[in-house]
Amino acid sequence: MKITDWTDFGLFAAVARSGSLAGAARESGLSQATLSRRMTALEQRTGRRLFVHGSSGYTPTAEGRALLDRAKKMEAAARDIAHWSAAQSGPPRVRVSAGTWTSERLARTLTDYWSPDAPWMPEFVSCNRDLDIERREVDIGVRNRRPTHPWLAGRRTGTVEHAAYAVADSVTGWIGPSDDTATLPSEAWTVAHHGDDMVAVSNEPTIRLALARSGVGRVVLPTFAGDCVPDLIRVSDVIDALTSEEWLVCHQDTRHDPAIRAALDALALGLRHPRPLRATDPDLTLGAG
Repeated sequence: MKITDWTDFGLFAAVARSGSLAGAARESGLSQATLSRRMTALEQRTGRRLFVHGSSGYTPTAEGRALLDRAKKMEAAARDIAHWSAAQSGPPRVRVSAGTWTSERLARTLTDYWSPDAPWMPEFVSCNRDLDIERREVDIGVRNRRPTHPWLAGRRTGTVEHAAYAVADSVTGWIGPSDDTATLPSEAWTVAHHGDDMVAVSNEPTIRLALARSGVGRVVLPTFAGDCVPDLIRVSDVIDALTSEEWLVCHQDTRHDPAIRAALDALALGLRHPRPLRATDPDLTLGAG
């Protein structure tokens, strides 16, 4: 097989990782129909069955898993080339991944722990799945648990609590995740405890926040985010089942790199010492768990 276009292998990796066309569509920006056609064409081109199609989605076959291992190496090389291509004078970029609300928090309070003369440039990657630090998808991840892999180093920064928020106590309906996106603990909790009471759903956390601000229903948020939304009030106690640790995680081999070390110290400061919302801060209506 002559390889003339590597794009389909990247799309294949997106489908294989998410296990569904819907998840890959969100990651790639292509329609599910387009992805389906591209995966069928890739199977025909390689002469191998890459997926088992069923009610559970797109499950990679043994051949598919073997290709995914190779596609990950291709993606790592592509990212390395992209970073090299984007390199410019000035401090090195440090890629930091976190969930929607932690990314928003770090961006909103950036000047509290970072300045333009710092020895690193922040590059925030908002993602509600753990990006691969080993393969250098990111340099630092904000995670809700201690790292267990021996090649990862961790620094605990605190505890994250969640509560329900609405425009008033009288609001009784609930806003939850779409069927294929209930992966976060807060999303799964909402479905498990209030699935029958949901009046609106969305796969996007910021849209769920906007729905709550419209008065449609209650939404579960980290308290550091929900307490900063002027239109909303807490309508529940802290949900103990969702309380988790917060960790900064990086690769053992890079933790002593000057830029990453400086970023770790700065991010730890920003996460450990939150401050109230200020009048000059941007609104959280469409802020970036």
